[in-house]
Amino acid sequence: MQKNYLFYTKGELGNYIEQRKLEIKKEIDHLNEDYILNVSEEDLIKALVNKYILEAPILKMEEMHLLEPKEIDVVSCDYNRFIYVKGTLVTVVIPFEGDEELFYYLPSTFSFVIPQGKIYGNELHLEYEVTYHAQEYLKNKITEDIQLIQSYLNWVKNDVDNFNNSLESYIRDLIKIRKNKLLQDRNLVSSLNIPIKKRSDAYWTYSIPIKPKKIKIKLPRAKTEKFKPEPTLAMEIYEDILKTLENMALVMERSPRSFSRMDEKTLRDHFLVQLNAQYEGEAMGEVFNGLGKTDILIRHDNNNVFIAECKFWKGEKQFLNTIDQILKYTTWRDTKTAILFFNKNENLSKILEKIPVIVEKHPLYKREIKINSETKFRYILHLPNDPNREIILTIMIFDIPKL
Repeated sequence: MQKNYLFYTKGELGNYIEQRKLEIKKEIDHLNEDYILNVSEEDLIKALVNKYILEAPILKMEEMHLLEPKEIDVVSCDYNRFIYVKGTLVTVVIPFEGDEELFYYLPSTFSFVIPQGKIYGNELHLEYEVTYHAQEYLKNKITEDIQLIQSYLNWVKNDVDNFNNSLESYIRDLIKIRKNKLLQDRNLVSSLNIPIKKRSDAYWTYSIPIKPKKIKIKLPRAKTEKFKPEPTLAMEIYEDILKTLENMALVMERSPRSFSRMDEKTLRDHFLVQLNAQYEGEAMGEVFNGLGKTDILIRHDNNNVFIAECKFWKGEKQFLNTIDQILKYTTWRDTKTAILFFNKNENLSKILEKIPVIVEKHPLYKREIKINSETKFRYILHLPNDPNREIILTIMIFDIPKL
């Protein structure tokens, strides 16, 4: 019988994995320039991971079965003469899950005995030509062969797991390198350096220390047509602004007598005072403004790069409406947003349980960003009709107890 070796015929698994990595790099390098500058980076990474991830085969032993025995001619050697004798072909079929291709490559760990078998679609076939009915011998042989194949599959899985575990970071690095090169090619540095900066005379009414940090508007991604830079608030400044808001909210939380009777607009004004005490905009006068139905915002070139809303918690419907309200005023990619909820009536723990469930119901929800906080949540949403234009939404919950 012709020998059909597994884990051997196409070379080493390590070389196959390196070739796969080269294919990933080639695909990223050949992506259209405007596409890669415009597309959601996380969505692109996820799609490429899903495309190139390897799935080590797993035998479904519970579905193992035999095909009908088949009479065959078996070549036998008798006194240096080859003769044909009647025999039986016994075929053991074991279905499997995973990538068929991985049955043909030698893992980095292996034994000197190479298993034999055939792959048909998602089935492994083990064939045995027998000329006499030695049932116990055949049973032991089948068990021995399956154990050897399982050992090889475990070694394959070790190599595959190493590749899969590093796949996301590998793809992320390639995309970032490509994007940075394209930005440099177009003479675009990482920020527009819009003149919004920390006040040199900044003070904090409630004696909470804030380290001076300069606001930078980073050069981001383009619209779907032709690449055009759109400024975005630097992440470290976004965090600093949120910290200022959080500090002010904590003061309110700890001083209910002073703030419990205030309405949303009056609460908003306290935040504006503190924010404008910390930051200045040379080209814009007061950086933080309360315009229209939007409570707090930073604008650049008549577009919003930061939006925040202050609301008393009134349930799911109001929450979803507030998200819609923020999205209505959002035009640029990577706009940073926030919602500050003040709770007067409901158990805070119940609200915290509801927040993730409600946000995931929103039709423009994309994913959660994990942050280390019990009362703060962060999500990625996208603008209507364009899933690539993403915004960051941070939700903060504070108690203002009734007196």
